[in-house]
Amino acid sequence: MNKNALILCAVCALLAAWLLPGCSDVQELKAPVYKTNIAEEETSTVPFEKEFPLEYKSYLKNNEDTVMTVYKGSVPYHKNDNVNPLPTGYKFAQPYLKNLWLGYPFSYEYNETRGHTKAMEDILKIDRLNTYGEKAGLPATCWNCKTVKMLPWIKKYGDDFWAKDFNELRAEPDMKHESISCPTCHNPKDMTLRITSVPLNDYLQQAGKDWKKMSRNEMRSLVCGQCHVEYYFGEKKFGPAKKPVFPWTEGFDPENMYTYYMGHGVTEAKGFEGWFTDWVHPVSKTPMLKAQHPEYETWINGPHGAAGVACADCHMAYTRDNDKKKISSHWWTSPLKDIDRSCRTCHSDKTADYLKERVLFTQKRTFDQLLIAQEISVKAHEAVRLASEWTGPKAANYDDLMIQARQNVRKGQFFWDLISAENSVGFHNPAKALDTLASSQQYSQKAVELCQQATGYGIAKDLEGDIRQIVPPILNHSRLLQQDPEHMKTHKWFKYIPTLPKAEKVWDVQTRLIPPPAPAEQPKS
Repeated sequence: MNKNALILCAVCALLAAWLLPGCSDVQELKAPVYKTNIAEEETSTVPFEKEFPLEYKSYLKNNEDTVMTVYKGSVPYHKNDNVNPLPTGYKFAQPYLKNLWLGYPFSYEYNETRGHTKAMEDILKIDRLNTYGEKAGLPATCWNCKTVKMLPWIKKYGDDFWAKDFNELRAEPDMKHESISCPTCHNPKDMTLRITSVPLNDYLQQAGKDWKKMSRNEMRSLVCGQCHVEYYFGEKKFGPAKKPVFPWTEGFDPENMYTYYMGHGVTEAKGFEGWFTDWVHPVSKTPMLKAQHPEYETWINGPHGAAGVACADCHMAYTRDNDKKKISSHWWTSPLKDIDRSCRTCHSDKTADYLKERVLFTQKRTFDQLLIAQEISVKAHEAVRLASEWTGPKAANYDDLMIQARQNVRKGQFFWDLISAENSVGFHNPAKALDTLASSQQYSQKAVELCQQATGYGIAKDLEGDIRQIVPPILNHSRLLQQDPEHMKTHKWFKYIPTLPKAEKVWDVQTRLIPPPAPAEQPKS
């Protein structure tokens, strides 16, 4: 073998040694460890600007984000209103939200979310919290995913915190600097990822897992799973009152969570004994569930989650600022706004236009089925209403059929709501989204059929035709409007909820508009 051949062999051997590890399992990347000048107990974003100026600059983009994608965005339009132009309405609105949540605070106002930095401002303005009374009507638990002030509050109050009224703490947090921010996910002392969520910590402990021993890649999704999840407020019988709980012990799929909710409650309604219930729908008298935003549960066994792609890979893509060092963007937004950095890092063989169209292909089909599921759910409530008020001949097993009908109403609406509340419009897990909506439609339609059987098909004629004509969408409804007797005559379903007494507004964001009541006099000893 001549000298040139020997050199060629040596070069090939070196190349093989360099390339072969790239075909084996990817090594876990070590996160940089910092030693900051920030206290571990810090809850304000202010000190982080000096220590991490590039990341902080990208974080501030959450304040300015008003860009819509086709189906989602950061403009706070009313999600049920498809009549008015942006920002009040939007062409992909869901018109029946107020009907389906009637009797529950979500029926007063439900908006498209803005960026994480606006979370506290938005919850302080939302009509779900009663600003016309001394009490908000919702527990302090509602602060849980809105502010890092949770850390000192839990330290101070312990498990007594959750059942406090929301308004007791309304004026405390610094709305500008203590929203969802750096300390929510990072230990300020060394910037390692951490779990600050009490319910997620509880679940992990129950599952025998320790987040401190988890890989960095797992943590890059778990920190998002602190809030982007389905949850409920626990009953006192099962633990601290109103403490948030993740219903995952049966699994992460809709059937698993629904099975979980068939316990853990104090409901006494026949056929629902011991089931967990968020509220009773006033029209169908059905004990209902309100889904939250199960992004984590949807992603976890979807195409990306199953492949080990973390939330941060797509929603916090790596970027460079003015040719400076590479950072993970802290502008938490849709990957569709920067496909080259977020999607084409892995899918480099596809164009940005192609990838965008694939996302929209999934989202359109999901949204089309979502609207169908929504309409059948409304029809199911109306069928139960009609069957409950039916005075004609009834089936011998009428009561049993009505219990089954209400059970199907509850399950059908919960399955619809899980996909409605999930923020990817099906993209995180297309198969799960479409399967869940198909099941929702089947359960709701079953409820209609059971009601017809219960009445000997006496109500069938009243349910014929377009549901939008039988039960029009409620486009306008609020706490203030519910104080107006004239407004309460504008929809036939309003007769099932009370007209509220006239009241002055007590709160405007964090400012009291009227003085608090004088403390009660203590009896003389």
